Amino acid sequence: MKSSLPLSEDKKLAVTFRVEPGCLGPQGKSFIDDFCAFAQKNVQTLDSDYVIWNIVPRNDKTLPEIEYYVLGKRMNHEQAEKYLSLFSKSLDEFEGHLDDKLANLIEEFASY
Repeated sequence: MKSSLPLSEDKKLAVTFRVEPGCLGPQGKSFIDDFCAFAQKNVQTLDSDYVIWNIVPRNDKTLPEIEYYVLGKRMNHEQAEKYLSLFSKSLDEFEGHLDDKLANLIEEFASY
């Protein structure tokens, strides 16, 4: 499948990542929208051959922190793992890389 990269938009893995306002400190609620816009812009090219990112505030704690979709259908953990294996990626590594990237972006955002 690697030879057919980048994928068409409809076949890409859509990743919704909800960021907790508290990760920006005690005043995080005041900055969360700006941070999510900043993060969205900075992760746009990350794995963009097969991923579409949606970084949003996690204002509703009943919603999961991260969700995966392909063709508009929600995928469970096992399905997302199988999808990523097509690109020789593991879901745990993928999520770890995203967490690291967001931690760096939080530091960068805080220095503004």
